[in-house]
Amino acid sequence: MNNRKGCPDEYPITLVVNDFEVAVFQLTKSDLEDWVYGYLFSEGMISGVNDIERVFINEDSGVIQVELANFDSEKMFSKKKHYTAGCGRGVTFFSMTDVKTFNKVKGKKVYPLSYVLKKRSEFAKNSPFYLETGGMHGACIVNEKGDITVREDIGRHNAVDKIIGHAVRNQLDPGSLLLITTGRISYEMLSKAAKFGFAVIGSRTAATKQAIQLAKYLNIEVVGYLRGKMAIQYTSFGRVINDLDERAGVIGGSS
Repeated sequence: MNNRKGCPDEYPITLVVNDFEVAVFQLTKSDLEDWVYGYLFSEGMISGVNDIERVFINEDSGVIQVELANFDSEKMFSKKKHYTAGCGRGVTFFSMTDVKTFNKVKGKKVYPLSYVLKKRSEFAKNSPFYLETGGMHGACIVNEKGDITVREDIGRHNAVDKIIGHAVRNQLDPGSLLLITTGRISYEMLSKAAKFGFAVIGSRTAATKQAIQLAKYLNIEVVGYLRGKMAIQYTSFGRVINDLDERAGVIGGSS
């Protein structure tokens, strides 16, 4: 009996902005326009949908061409590139020092921990690429009604860019959204969430020391190891309330 799952896909995609080649990224060919908007927003190249004049995606040649309005290419691309850690190749132009200049998050929505765990479970059941291959990352947002929207990719940072792009394109309010990801929360992942303004980030795995330091500085709630009835609360600003039995060892970690 053969129980092997299908293999996850990854493709080299070249991003060209105003005729400048930014980098070649390893991406899964799904929701690529969301990825474009999310990546450009996360990197500070756009502040909203109106900053993009044109997006042309050629999947056959593996090239995405973008035309931006009122964009200083020389200033942006003279910055030092930082290659992201982990699966899927990524590039960010923000250093740790840059991220500390971001606006501190002011979201006031409060979530019971049981609710966050429930949504993490729903997220897992609504991740078709992962269920098919067992080798994909995902990111999802939960709105005020409890509805979830999922985006998936071979790279954890690409998945987050895709879900941010969806939120940017639909002009969603970050203060009303909960972000959950399957991947490790590193400093570049934290910076993407901070740039959009998410106040609460959950993950099925860990956060790095650098990400926790930035989260504390920017007032972002980070909860990791969301599995079953288990979680670690890395930072605490009163937005995630432990409503489960503490004797079960549900929550711990640094504050």
